[in-house]
Amino acid sequence: MTNKVWFRFGVGLLLTFLIIKYFLEINHIFYPIIIIVKSIILPLLLGGFLYYIVIPFQDKLEEKRNLKRWQSVTVIMLSFCLLIGILISFVGPIVSKQTNNFIDNYPTIQHEFENYVSIALDQRDKLPDDMKDNINKAIEKANAYSGKIVANAFSFITQFISTVFLLILVPFFLIYMLKDHDRFVPFVAAPFSGKRKVFVVNLFKDIDKTLRSYIQGQVTVSIILGILLLIGYLIIGLDYAVILALWGMVTNLIPFLGPYMAVIPAIIIALIQDPMMAIYVIIIMFIAQQLEGNVITPNIMGKTLNMHPLTIITVILAASNLGGFFAILVAVPTYAVIKTIVRNVYMHRQDITSEANKVVTEKREH
Repeated sequence: MTNKVWFRFGVGLLLTFLIIKYFLEINHIFYPIIIIVKSIILPLLLGGFLYYIVIPFQDKLEEKRNLKRWQSVTVIMLSFCLLIGILISFVGPIVSKQTNNFIDNYPTIQHEFENYVSIALDQRDKLPDDMKDNINKAIEKANAYSGKIVANAFSFITQFISTVFLLILVPFFLIYMLKDHDRFVPFVAAPFSGKRKVFVVNLFKDIDKTLRSYIQGQVTVSIILGILLLIGYLIIGLDYAVILALWGMVTNLIPFLGPYMAVIPAIIIALIQDPMMAIYVIIIMFIAQQLEGNVITPNIMGKTLNMHPLTIITVILAASNLGGFFAILVAVPTYAVIKTIVRNVYMHRQDITSEANKVVTEKREH
């Protein structure tokens, strides 16, 4: 029984839980290490995110332009700085103006939104008792959540400022990733030999391929969708069009739930501006989503993740309860990486079992 895969897996899982349990009980010993890890995890992830966006350009510079590694890194970083400068010069003032207008008009927007909510709540008497109870519970939860937001506002501002300081580390991580990325897999695989070394190399190549395909595809799709939303919002004259389009571009990085998160603020602004405008927003979002789902995504991403929609939704909902918006952003690629690891381990085990059975069969034949 001890040689069975399921038995070994169960023992390994049990030991993992025990290690986690005792680690949590003595985590004060490792508190300095935890602080260091928390300090570098965000810039490391953002640096990795930017790395997968710019690595195709580095490959082209080195393969087609015959640039050396330090030359390609220099060109990419200078281009990156130039792009940020252009965005700040042209898009920054528009975003700043619309943000200030939104802050100035927020009391009016809140008042108008509360009026719409009051009108909707006045119709509760016409609804069944069960539905009224559910609505009342939802209102109570919303009020409690609003109270938490106000109570944690100062904490959020403090965390935001500390996060801005951490972002200074992002360019350094990005530079070293661009400079030494081809040395990472050989370094990790160096302690191994034979088939285990081949397994480790193939594993990290598959992880790299998964992250590269997902991040590059999702970013490309999100940029195209953001441009489509911006064009549509500008055509109908929606207020805060640039901010709402940028919000739609960011939220579209989240599969399936992102579009719904993008359209809700746009509908609220449209209702306050002109109730008819909300219908136009819904039409624009519907057209953009049809183009994205049927034309853009299939041609750019294909079936990159090969994940069932229900699985993705479950992962996103679990991540939202564990770590909020940031956890939602990294949930799907993290799951894709874990799935890649499990698949490679399973295939490696299958190969070992197949070879062992082959050896036993040959011995029996002799």
